[in-house]
Amino acid sequence: MPLLTPSAVVAALRAAGCVFAEDEAELILGTARTPDELTAMVDRRAAGQPLEHVLGWAGFHGLRIAVEPGVFVPRRRTEFLVDQALARSPGARVVVDLCCGSGAVGAALAAALGRVELHAADVDPAAVRCARRNIAAYGGHAHAGDLFEPLPRTLRGRVDILAANVPYVPSDEVGLLPAEARDHEPLLALDGGADGLDVLRRVAGAAPSWLAPGGCLLVETSEQQARPAVETLARAGLSTALAVCEELYAHVVIGVREQPIAAG
Repeated sequence: MPLLTPSAVVAALRAAGCVFAEDEAELILGTARTPDELTAMVDRRAAGQPLEHVLGWAGFHGLRIAVEPGVFVPRRRTEFLVDQALARSPGARVVVDLCCGSGAVGAALAAALGRVELHAADVDPAAVRCARRNIAAYGGHAHAGDLFEPLPRTLRGRVDILAANVPYVPSDEVGLLPAEARDHEPLLALDGGADGLDVLRRVAGAAPSWLAPGGCLLVETSEQQARPAVETLARAGLSTALAVCEELYAHVVIGVREQPIAAG
């Protein structure tokens, strides 16, 4: 098999419909270790696999996050959630990354905050394996299970930052997603139920008992869901705010536990 030249890689990606063929070719050429690996990577990308799955990593908040096939790819807009968490709790010492996927949010928070107690949890075993790799450098712990269920009970009432990048695509809109997401990322990381807020409601309902006084819950959502999401956090007893970044088209709903939770 002839060696693929850089121009041939660009041509193959452009023919497959990759809009940023030149940029993607540069990343693939810089990652492939052998000619055979290069050919396989170009073939996989041309077949429609997400670039991050082909490379084995995604850039996120200045970090290189390992991403395996079948694991949700961290989006650039989610960097805004990280920034909001850091702005609101710059002295956080206990961080939980719920619905963690690759663990990108937890890793980014730990990298910025320094010495923290970091826990990440996801219901998908493949995601947990990936997250464990990404948060290991920060002494993080990855747990497999449904939402709060696998977390250590000793975290109750101690969490300073609870980041929950929950699935929020309404069920009947999943089929409208780009093929890269629809065909290569787990449905449970995308489908948020009939109105996209099913998982958010569950997280909001339990969050106050896990947050420390002054601790904050941060959840990414869509523009259309932002207002009902704010109302959901308010009903859970949290003080709420909505942060928006027009450039990234990012909407983050924030809930803060202002008062101690009454015993009962």
